[in-house]
Amino acid sequence: MHKLVVLYPKPTDADHFRSYYESTHAPLALKFPGLRGFRWAADVQSIGSESPYFAIAECDFDDERAMMDALRSPEGKAAAADVQNYATGGATFLHYDFDR
Repeated sequence: MHKLVVLYPKPTDADHFRSYYESTHAPLALKFPGLRGFRWAADVQSIGSESPYFAIAECDFDDERAMMDALRSPEGKAAAADVQNYATGGATFLHYDFDR
């Protein structure tokens, strides 16, 4: 399996982020071809210090190729173009193989 993780630093407007992500962006991500699992959370906390991140999203795929195909798809391009509409703090994208 392969995981895409998106880390979101604190946005300018946390309420807008939450509302927009739930109503608009998450439904776009759920359309990724080959998507095997999707989770997201806001108000991410750290242990022992202040978290540099506000939210996190995780997308699971069969392998790296499936992830890359999804990101290059029309659905992936639409989701990528949408990030600027809510992630005023930016976004960091990570990916890696994992065992179930």
